[in-house]
Amino acid sequence: MFLSERDLADLVEFRHELHRYPEISGQERETAQRVAAFLQPMQPDELITGLGGHGIAAVFQGAEPGPTVLFRCELDALPIEELSDLPYKSTISGRGHLCGHDGHMATLAGLALGLARQRPASGRGILLFQPAEETGAGAAAVIADPKFASLRPDVSFALHNAPGQPLGTVGLVEGPVNCASRGIRIALGGKTAHASLPQSGLSPMPAIAQLMPALSRLGGGDITDTDFAMVTVTHCRMGEPTFGVAPGYAEVWATLRTLTDARMTWLCAEAEKLAHTTAEPFGLTVGIAYDDIFLQCENAPEAVAHLRDALDAEGIPHGRGNLPMRGSEDFGRFGAHAPAAMFFLGSGENHPRLHNPDYDFPDALIGIGARVFMRVARNILG
Repeated sequence: MFLSERDLADLVEFRHELHRYPEISGQERETAQRVAAFLQPMQPDELITGLGGHGIAAVFQGAEPGPTVLFRCELDALPIEELSDLPYKSTISGRGHLCGHDGHMATLAGLALGLARQRPASGRGILLFQPAEETGAGAAAVIADPKFASLRPDVSFALHNAPGQPLGTVGLVEGPVNCASRGIRIALGGKTAHASLPQSGLSPMPAIAQLMPALSRLGGGDITDTDFAMVTVTHCRMGEPTFGVAPGYAEVWATLRTLTDARMTWLCAEAEKLAHTTAEPFGLTVGIAYDDIFLQCENAPEAVAHLRDALDAEGIPHGRGNLPMRGSEDFGRFGAHAPAAMFFLGSGENHPRLHNPDYDFPDALIGIGARVFMRVARNILG
């Protein structure tokens, strides 16, 4: 065990500090400062800040040439009110670490302790604390940042905690593990009218009434099938909150979800076609926009093999778990540049689910995740 009881206590305390002060995507300035302050005493060979926003990369250099191995976690919290009596609960109203990114950061900080005490024999270990994962914007921003050019990895790894899976067990498979998803905003334009003369305007109301259930019907298939698709209507608004004006404008927001990027291309085309065919009989204009774009997250076989070797060496039980997951993960963008794999660390079968207001990352997972990452680093870099 490369982490002492004192180390683990410090890492738990660090997680609790991060948990108290959550910051949402793109606003992780103080979180990044706390991470940098925790890492500085470990004297990484490089500590790069401001990466893709507020991202941080700590580089631990080996004495000999070799591969570059990236270990990635996330900085951001969620715009959700935390409902708990924890002594370290969020101090910021409407914000909470309710996906476990605080625990992921503490886990990577544990890996930093190990690499600081015993530098890699060869190559480089890069610890990336990535911003804006929850919006799907962070990985793309990091990769596009000129500072990332010198950090490009030969293989990348990440973890995510997994409620519904036995505590401390690992879900790991080759192939797709997280869905592609994106938010679609459909704007329908007509013409306002006096509420007493609605026939003199062009209301989007009849079209919205048809469009929302029709979007939902585009979904189908099982999550394990490549033709899986799912549409969740998340928001709609029409006109202004007044009684005197018949509406002339409306928006419908929905989340499109598929197992593969190829299927997402199909689903986007179907949703756009449906919007136009629904609006046309009513004489409405249609506008389409996309937000929160996540690519599919796929585990490369060679990266999975490294994780399996590490799990076996550490005696950590692993299997399929609950994979693939319907949820999306920004880590998929790193897999487009080099082999990558993510493993899923069980938070407990009856643990509150991700993004629930009473969710909290189990502290017991910090040491387990750090052990896996450290074993991977040693196996590849020596």
